[in-house]
Amino acid sequence: MDKKKYVAYVGTYTHGSSVGIHIFDLDVETGGMKERKVVPINNPSYIKMSHNGKFLYSIADEGVRSFNVLPDGDLEPRDCIGIDGMRGCYLSTDQEDRYLFVAGWHDGKVTVLSLKENGDFEKITDGIFHKGLGSVAERNFRPHVNCVNLTPDGKYLCAVDLGTDQIKIYKFNARTGKIALADLLMCELNSAPRIIKFSRSGRFAYVISELKNYITVYRYDGSGKNPSFELIQTVPTLNDYHSATSAACALRFSKDDSKVLCTNAGDNTAGVFHVDRETGLLERICVLPVSGDYPKAIDFFPDNRHIMSLNHESNSITIFEVNYEKKYFTMKGKPIPIETPNCILVSEL
Repeated sequence: MDKKKYVAYVGTYTHGSSVGIHIFDLDVETGGMKERKVVPINNPSYIKMSHNGKFLYSIADEGVRSFNVLPDGDLEPRDCIGIDGMRGCYLSTDQEDRYLFVAGWHDGKVTVLSLKENGDFEKITDGIFHKGLGSVAERNFRPHVNCVNLTPDGKYLCAVDLGTDQIKIYKFNARTGKIALADLLMCELNSAPRIIKFSRSGRFAYVISELKNYITVYRYDGSGKNPSFELIQTVPTLNDYHSATSAACALRFSKDDSKVLCTNAGDNTAGVFHVDRETGLLERICVLPVSGDYPKAIDFFPDNRHIMSLNHESNSITIFEVNYEKKYFTMKGKPIPIETPNCILVSEL
C-alpha cells in the first residue's frame, strides 16, 4: 500500500469565481480529492513543476510566475517575468531546470527563458514568431504554437503548431539558450497537432491531433546529423461509432510509462491506452464518457487505478476507477465543483 502523500495543483481561468491555483490533497487508496486552499494568480492556464521539485511555474496574464513549493505542498509566490508577447498556453523545462520554454497560442511565438538556481527568472534568451498560413478559417488559419517540449536527449525543441499543421524542430543550444530551425515534421492537412510527448526511454514520440482525433506514434532518433521521426502508428481517440466533430484535447502518460490518457472535447470522453514500452505502440483499453463537458485536462492518480478529468465547460472534476482487465472505468463519488479548470499537475510531497 502506498503511504506516500500527494497533492494535485489545478489551474483555472479567473474571470469568474476562481482566483488561481487550487491545491488538492489526494487520497490514493480511495481515489479521493480534498481541496486545501487556492493560491491567487491571474489565469493560470498551464503549470509546470521543475524537475527538482522545488519550484512551480505558471502561465499568467502578465507573463510567467514562479512559486516555491513548500514541504507540505503549499505554494509561496516568488518571481514574475514578461515574455514580450501575448500570454502563453504551455510550459516545459530542460532536464537541468536551467531553461523554461513557453508556447504562444495567440501570437504563434516560442519563447526561451533562462532560470537561476534559486528558481527566479533570469532573462529571455530567444523568441521566435512562427509564420505561415493554414487552411481552415481561424482555428487552423494562422500559427498557433500549442506545445513546446525538448527531445529527451536535450538536442531539439519541438514546437507543435496547431495552426499550420506542423511541428517545427529547433536545434537547442544549452549554453546560450538559443534555438535555430533544424527540420519540420509535417502533419496531415487540417489535423491540428496539439501536444507532443516523449516516452521515458526517449525512443518514441506521441502527438495528439485535435481536428483528426487521433494519436500518431513516431520512432525518434537524434543520434544523426538531423533528427529522425518515423511514423509507426496512428490510433483514433474516438470510438468508431462516435462523431468526428469532436476535438482531441489532452494527452498524459502514467508515471510508469505503461498507460496513456487522452480526452475528446465535444464527445466528452476519455481514452485509456496500454503502451508497449518495447515497440512504442498503443493498444486501446477503452474510450468512455467523463460525465462532464469539455474535458480539457486529465491525469492519473499515482496508483494508475484512478483518473481525474477536468471538465472545463461544466466546471467540475470527475474521478474514475479503471478496471484494466474488463476494459472500463466507473465514476467514484460526486463531481467536484471548480470553475473553468484548465490544467492539472500531480506531485509527491
